[in-house]
Amino acid sequence: MEQSLGMHYLQDAIRQFRRLKSQAEKAIAQVSDQDLFTAIDQESNSIAVIMKHINGNQRSRWTDFLTSDGEKPDRNRDSEFEAAGDETRESLLKRWEGGWNCMFNALEPLRAEDLMRTVTIRGKAHSVVEAINRQLTHYGEHTGQIVFLAKHFRARQWKSLSIPRGKSAEFNPSPVTRKITSL
Repeated sequence: MEQSLGMHYLQDAIRQFRRLKSQAEKAIAQVSDQDLFTAIDQESNSIAVIMKHINGNQRSRWTDFLTSDGEKPDRNRDSEFEAAGDETRESLLKRWEGGWNCMFNALEPLRAEDLMRTVTIRGKAHSVVEAINRQLTHYGEHTGQIVFLAKHFRARQWKSLSIPRGKSAEFNPSPVTRKITSL
């Protein structure tokens, strides 16, 4: 049975969200507790603050995704950018998991026919596709920030999350054996 474009899109979006979560977690695992809570300057956010913001965004956007506005009235977005003195790595990771679970629980039951439904975020109408793409972009931006900060803190001890510098040839198949594979 051939898969519909809509279901392919949903499955790929979920796969991309899982990839972003994994990339961020691999970066977070490399930093010390001190670095997790360190902002590199007064205008920047620490990894912990970015994690807290992603969680707040996920809980707001994905709770009752199809039936309520994506900006919940009880969300205090500004507080997401304040460092909490009592936070620990463990409490942050628990909160982090909760946000991602909220999102996956909203996405996984969706069907192709849901993609053109209308949802609102801050009173503005979006198709489900637009709302998903908006969040993929948003979480991608913040994942990049987390990876950048972790790499900054680890410096020469950083363990690459992809192909390390100078190692590209090891990851490329030889031209003779290279062929296109299907999805």
